Amino acid sequence: MRVKELLGKLILIVGPSGCGKGTVIKTLKGKFPGFVYPVSYTTRDPREGEVDGEVYNFVSEGEFKEMIDGGELLEYAIVHEDEYYGTSKKEIMEGLEGGAVVLREIDIQGFHSIRKIVPPENLVSIFIMVSDEEDLKRRILGRGEMSDEEIGQRMESAKKEIAQADTCDYRVENEWEKVHECVSNVGNIVFKEIKGLY
Repeated sequence: MRVKELLGKLILIVGPSGCGKGTVIKTLKGKFPGFVYPVSYTTRDPREGEVDGEVYNFVSEGEFKEMIDGGELLEYAIVHEDEYYGTSKKEIMEGLEGGAVVLREIDIQGFHSIRKIVPPENLVSIFIMVSDEEDLKRRILGRGEMSDEEIGQRMESAKKEIAQADTCDYRVENEWEKVHECVSNVGNIVFKEIKGLY
């Protein structure tokens, strides 16, 4: 998998759909503009306001399967039973080989896949917690129009992910309407973990 020694650090922001991973990453981009921020690939349709190439690269299922067959993905999963999500190998591994800090949001499945590949000394995982089930449901509903079936799938997936939060290095709560506190706490962890890299 690796041709060169990994000199950088991969920081994974982990958590279920709706926990606020994207908001945390977006805010951290302003604080740490020199980091590498890989863009995920997905086969799901863009939601209103989403721009291709910003948070996700939107591709067809055929294109995604070609990436799998070509060994281009560091990890991938079928999420909510029908959509593919994955992480490009090239951008992350080249960043780590070059000594960069790579910051990436991911679900728990992706985290478990990546930690089999990236050595623990180059990997930091931060799980974003929510206050309770009602808080999580409110966040999921705020992501756009969904069927009751899709909401139910996302809630079940989220419960399974939250049950595995302790497998991550850190857990940070993202309280409703207190995202700045969450970002500050995550930022402090990042500062501590990258000390010595620069």
